[in-house]
Amino acid sequence: MNPSTAMSSLDLSTTTADLTAPVISRSDVLVVGGGPAGVAAAVTAARSGASVTLLERYSSLGGLASGGMVLVLDDMINGQEITVTGIVSEYVERLQKLGLAIVPPADDRKASDELWNKWGRFGTFDFHTHVNPKPICYAAAFDPDGWKRVSNDLVREAGVNLRLHSWFSRPIVDDGVMKGVICETKSGPQAFMADIVIDTTGDIDVASRAGASYVKDSYLTTLVFRLGNVDTNAAEAFEQANPKEARAINRTIKRLLGGAWELWWLKTPIDGVVWCNAPHMTGFDGVDPADMTAAEFAARDRITEAVDYVRANLPGFENCYMLDVASQMGVRQTRLLEGEYVMTKDDVTSRRHFADTVARGRDYYYPFRSLLPKEVDQLLVAGRHYSATPEAQKMSREIPPCMAMGQAVGVAAALAIQTGTLVRDVSALDIQQGMRRHGADPGDVPSSNATLDVDAVVGA
Repeated sequence: MNPSTAMSSLDLSTTTADLTAPVISRSDVLVVGGGPAGVAAAVTAARSGASVTLLERYSSLGGLASGGMVLVLDDMINGQEITVTGIVSEYVERLQKLGLAIVPPADDRKASDELWNKWGRFGTFDFHTHVNPKPICYAAAFDPDGWKRVSNDLVREAGVNLRLHSWFSRPIVDDGVMKGVICETKSGPQAFMADIVIDTTGDIDVASRAGASYVKDSYLTTLVFRLGNVDTNAAEAFEQANPKEARAINRTIKRLLGGAWELWWLKTPIDGVVWCNAPHMTGFDGVDPADMTAAEFAARDRITEAVDYVRANLPGFENCYMLDVASQMGVRQTRLLEGEYVMTKDDVTSRRHFADTVARGRDYYYPFRSLLPKEVDQLLVAGRHYSATPEAQKMSREIPPCMAMGQAVGVAAALAIQTGTLVRDVSALDIQQGMRRHGADPGDVPSSNATLDVDAVVGA
């Protein structure tokens, strides 16, 4: 089914705004935000038979995976078990076929100095361990434009009605029920109507303005960049032959950047191109335009100074040049939903398993209730703004688990359309079964080190 493209007029004076906007489409499901979670939700709902419209404010899909250039997919394993599957696996496979993703083979997923020297600079290691060398694991280093290309292919193949350059402005709510949203565009305000709306904006822009409860906090902001014409073989040989001198140079670079990963540069699938995950900055509000403007300037000033030092002091980088700076600031945390269930740090660290688990991360689980606002019907959320305390979210917001959440809400939305029920009343068991049909692990089977949520089991 394709959403209707008939132009009509919607008077919003009785809903959320005193204006009239043309209705651009009517869909079963409307997804707001075309990042990893949003594409996962839209494609999964469409593959499940729903008509789907996907709205994205930028000129391309991918969110922080492409525009933010977060170029390593991780947090997908529990020991040797690959825990996050489904659409993220499709991305990895398609990117590998394009030569735009690097994944260590199974035989190399262990710890040794030799394997660290081979794979460590791709970022494909278990960063949760505190041993050295860190074990190489199932993870993927990928190219940002490749991510955009795969996103386009998946959306087009699934028949999703995609609208780029459409900036969410306000929700359309009728007596506590989501009906659609208004977007601002170059053509003026436009309305998109749907039976179910999914908020994958990363900051619960839709849910917060629709009346859903939330908390607000902040964490790191990061503006990453890439350098070209780097002799990575020379750089690695220098570090391995002169570890003390290399550590001193890298400490200075990280100081100039104002904070970074232990490995501030990583190799990418493209020879001579390295990814620099820095600067890491605190004290900026990711939903405040003035703060974000200041953050952009501060980051670029630090990058310029650090790159000048790198060229002059780090072997292998003598002739490097600035290839690009991410078009999106990496914002870790802003608004977080206070949904039907709020995940806690203890839930994550104790690996609490819930009766209504519908998605999983590394070794933690997401209950369906954590994707449901309390106050608004026919609205779902997925992504880093899910219902969690700030402390829990810091540990459970990587891209692959966010994509798993997206798949889960895509399944839930399609099931609600098929059965004619409120989406909050969809059975978690049905969502779990739907996830498995789409090749995703819903986390319905707890791992051996999981903690069972006794209250949830008793009440199930």
